[in-house]
Amino acid sequence: MKAVVFRQHGGPEVLEYADVPEPAVSAGQALVRVKACALNHLDLWIRQGIPAYRIALPHISGCDVAGIVERVGHGVTSLRAGARVVLMPGLSCGACDACRAGVDNRCVSYGIRGAATDGGYAEFVVAEARDAYPLPDAVGFEEAAAFPLVFLTAWHMLVTRAGLRAGETVLVQAAGSGVGHAAVQIAKHHGARVIATVGSDDKIAKASALGADAVIQHEREDIQSVVGQLAGPAGVQVVFEHVGPATFERSLKALAKGGRLVICGATSGPTTPLDLRYVFSRELTILGSMMGTRREFETLLPLLGTRLHPVVDTVFPLKEARAAQERMARRAVFGKLVLAP
Repeated sequence: MKAVVFRQHGGPEVLEYADVPEPAVSAGQALVRVKACALNHLDLWIRQGIPAYRIALPHISGCDVAGIVERVGHGVTSLRAGARVVLMPGLSCGACDACRAGVDNRCVSYGIRGAATDGGYAEFVVAEARDAYPLPDAVGFEEAAAFPLVFLTAWHMLVTRAGLRAGETVLVQAAGSGVGHAAVQIAKHHGARVIATVGSDDKIAKASALGADAVIQHEREDIQSVVGQLAGPAGVQVVFEHVGPATFERSLKALAKGGRLVICGATSGPTTPLDLRYVFSRELTILGSMMGTRREFETLLPLLGTRLHPVVDTVFPLKEARAAQERMARRAVFGKLVLAP
């Protein structure tokens, strides 16, 4: 089969469109013909090489997959060849204490498709049958591929971790990103008021179209002062943070007393200064968030294409994965980039 692989860590130039063996299907698994695979920042980090992910080389990236079941392994009765499916991006054992408690994103062996395993930058991918969920005919493969990781992450952050309530105001940093554009929609679905930040003028109307009540262009506007004008001097109740040091201090200062900051990533770097006096004197809460659970994913799927709509910025042929990753690195994206074999 054709796939995009890298045989060593490095820049986009290490990506190679090549012939590789089709993956073998074991008992309890399904072989899925990939119709669409969305890009995530994790793809860039995996390619560059980071200590948290020690992967075998050569490697095939790609967390978010939608496609058609080609065949199933022994013992699989829940799927049939020809079924349209979208894959759960999180991988868990299903047997440890965390999995049995329904918090499988804390599994002792938790991993992410395309990082812990080969992923969807290929014509075929193998998955555990329980990770393949039916995809309604009304939902296109590209839209479906743009959904799993970012909407699951944003839901877990806002609903489960931050406990967002109707009537609260939430500041969504980098609303043009994959996880940011998901957060805007999920917050509005829960009756919150949304203040969004974007990095260019062309993204303002797009964020508004998703439901943002106000949009700040952070390259030419001061986030803290504009939030003060929009939310009042008290600040916002929740900040949706995933950028890291480039925005973290401003995110904290945008919070009202007793506010909650929830963070799932650090695309601008891993460390940031933190004045602990500001945190305890204002009774702020900082919440870490990692992906989401299988139960949350099953709650989300009926909303795909009905209440929640992934934005597909551009679809690239699989062989142009390098160009797609280079575009993601430039942040010249609103929503998601998708590869189509």
